[in-house]
Amino acid sequence: MTVRTRIAPSPTGDPHVGTAYIALFNMCFAKQHGGQFILRIEDTDQERSSKQSEQSIFDALRWLGLDWSEGPDVGGEYGPYRQSERAHIYKQYVDELLENGHAFYCFATPAELDAMRREQIEKGEPVKYDGRGLQLSQADVSRRLAAGEPHVVRMKVPQEGICEFDDMLRGKIAIEWSQIDMQVLMKADGMPTYHLANIVDDHLMKVTHVIRGEEWINSTPKHKLLYEYLGWDMPTLCHLPLLRNPDKSKLSKRKNPTSIRYYQRMGYLPEALVNYMGRMGWSMPDERERFTVQEMVDHFDISRVSLGGPIFDTEKLDWLNGQWLREALSVEQFADALQQWAFNKDYLMPILPHLQSRIEKLSDIASLAGFYFAGMLNITEAHFQHKKLDKDGVIKLLQFALWRLEVLSDWNRESIFAEMKRLSVQMELKVGELMPPLFVAIAGTTESISVVDSMALLGPDISRARIRHAINVLGGCGKKKLKKLEKEYDALDRLECN
Repeated sequence: MTVRTRIAPSPTGDPHVGTAYIALFNMCFAKQHGGQFILRIEDTDQERSSKQSEQSIFDALRWLGLDWSEGPDVGGEYGPYRQSERAHIYKQYVDELLENGHAFYCFATPAELDAMRREQIEKGEPVKYDGRGLQLSQADVSRRLAAGEPHVVRMKVPQEGICEFDDMLRGKIAIEWSQIDMQVLMKADGMPTYHLANIVDDHLMKVTHVIRGEEWINSTPKHKLLYEYLGWDMPTLCHLPLLRNPDKSKLSKRKNPTSIRYYQRMGYLPEALVNYMGRMGWSMPDERERFTVQEMVDHFDISRVSLGGPIFDTEKLDWLNGQWLREALSVEQFADALQQWAFNKDYLMPILPHLQSRIEKLSDIASLAGFYFAGMLNITEAHFQHKKLDKDGVIKLLQFALWRLEVLSDWNRESIFAEMKRLSVQMELKVGELMPPLFVAIAGTTESISVVDSMALLGPDISRARIRHAINVLGGCGKKKLKKLEKEYDALDRLECN
């Protein structure tokens, strides 16, 4: 048997360090067994998926030195490797499940399902689909299908008994069927959900080992059931522990930067970052701290993975990155690393036109453009004095701007300005009143080139991280304060619609 593993990211945002962590372990396991590692793009969420995000995934993983044998950009025997290009494949399996009585049509509207969930919550019952679609007669189903009523296809799930399955790290796992929802398999737009596409693709691409995060454990009964319904053997499963913040909570961008591009832009070496991810929850036989990807592959043993939640500690990452910079690089290699990081032509060329018109001598660039070559800025609360807003008002402004920028799919000058202009109208502020706190957060001063241009040039990762840093400098947002701001933020859009 040839070992085949895969990573299947969704191209709906910034490339996540958690994706790279899972990719690293999949790649090491496959290579250690002389097998293949596959990259598959799971873009069934057509509204949020983007080519820009997909390319960022390719670029970020390759920057880290993680490579794949098959994928959308390199091809392979079992393509296509984008789920959006495989829709015709999934339909035949949905039809098979329907024909064999393992799936059913559901015509419930979103409003009906919301009412169902509210009623279940009021009664203290588990919140899950109540099986109403199973009560429809075949004649009623045929009539509603002929009338073109919107519908989804759901899978049948036993309501009694226990589902058992084996895990490479955790042994036998048992989950009661009563906890498992009747999962939607095919959405109303004809696209499959993750759960169906994942099973079909893994089978057709001959994936032998599914190595993924532990958050998928509770979904495994659905997956096992689908394998049984379709008459297929299930791959060997291995659920890795989740990356966690220092407070043991699940790694999130609110507490730690999670984008790979952020760490690239901050000046971490790819060797150090992938080294750090490798030693989270795993260790070399000789317990050495610093090792290369190839050394990890050479000594890889998945049984050495610890089930204790690995802590993503940026202080430890800083220390390890320093070890690489000081001990692994010659002076010539250090110079090359600096040039590749920020002093390369691709990064400099878009910045220089904004600087050339503002300087009288080359040395002016240091003070004018230093923030383009920095990480988090040395700013204080005093920098955010505002002619109209108090400190809480500035925090609100920055938090609202951050939320608006976090969902911005097209990161360019025009789209950034349009969103900030819209936000200024919603907050009843002039653009000239909204921009100064953003200037300080992004550039450390209001005496800089256009903050919108600066954000476009710096990119989404550093821009968003600096705004989060500015909010923290001003005292941050606790849970209570954040919940209040969320309500106010949601009200902005409602007011705009009225």
